[in-house]
Amino acid sequence: MLPVKSPAAFDRKFFDAAQRFATIGTGSLGGKAQGLFLFHRIIAERFPASSYPDVEVTIPSLAVVATDFFDAFMAQNRLWPVATSDEPDDRIALAFQQASLPAELVGDLRAVVQEVHTPLAIRSSSMLEDAAREPFAGIYETKMIPNNQPDADTRFTRLTEAIKFVYASTFFRAARDYRQATRHGAQDEKMAVILQEVVGQRHGDRFYPHVSGVARSYNFYPTGTAKPAEGVVQLALGLGKTVVDGGKCWTYAPTRPRAVPPFGSVGDWLRQTQTEFWAVNMGKPPGYDPIRETEYLTTGNLSDAEFDGALRHVASTYNPASDRISPGISGDGPRILSFAPLL
Repeated sequence: MLPVKSPAAFDRKFFDAAQRFATIGTGSLGGKAQGLFLFHRIIAERFPASSYPDVEVTIPSLAVVATDFFDAFMAQNRLWPVATSDEPDDRIALAFQQASLPAELVGDLRAVVQEVHTPLAIRSSSMLEDAAREPFAGIYETKMIPNNQPDADTRFTRLTEAIKFVYASTFFRAARDYRQATRHGAQDEKMAVILQEVVGQRHGDRFYPHVSGVARSYNFYPTGTAKPAEGVVQLALGLGKTVVDGGKCWTYAPTRPRAVPPFGSVGDWLRQTQTEFWAVNMGKPPGYDPIRETEYLTTGNLSDAEFDGALRHVASTYNPASDRISPGISGDGPRILSFAPLL
């Protein structure tokens, strides 16, 4: 076990390379943030920069708004009655948007938008999230914001709206039903919020990573010769929302990255390949809708990604004349996201 240490207090230098993880407040970090902090320390210990000078292995920079600000927000705005009511999600979200964040928090949020001009993911990190036996992973909302508006006031407003949206999702119908099923009450839950840089590159009006993915230590549905204990990885082009939402992605066992996928024909490959991806919208602002998770997201297709130069390491090409699939995008033909150039 690693010795227990605490994250550094937020010092308004959000992108200080020496301090990837900081906290705002004195309450709990929540399950997701605690896991990220442990992961951060394991990476620092096992992948020192001096050993891998050409490769950076790290977590995206983040600051966590601890749960004491959630408590203050709920109490100061007297939100518990509406939060625990049977109102629909949009009514609850609207009530939270009309509330004010604690004054003690506002100054640090101002510092974030003054310094940071790249997209941010505003993520949930509740007390019950990532629990060992009854995890709430995937129950609460995440909101990504472009954070590229020219004036700091607008960036600040969008950031505070996103935080309130994550707070509100603590009491959305899906979360209430899940808590009831796991015999937890609303008062058992508290929400911390992660402010984390979005990893990726900007391509015109789209910002996205070439590869995102989810790794699981146990595979409940192994195929071929893969074994459940070998785990499973799911990869996608663009933001990880494709994987989390159950969209089409590339699945493989990490011990067998070159195994032939369980498709009966090339036609199956073409039908099952990912054809759209999620990105942060960096262009013209969409219609104002602070209570919608995808307010600042947009989608693209494989032609868009190829134009952006994002397919070189992730796609293969089907040649109808030879009825073969070749890694890379050197020839004409339909593209298949097999991630073969990497795997």
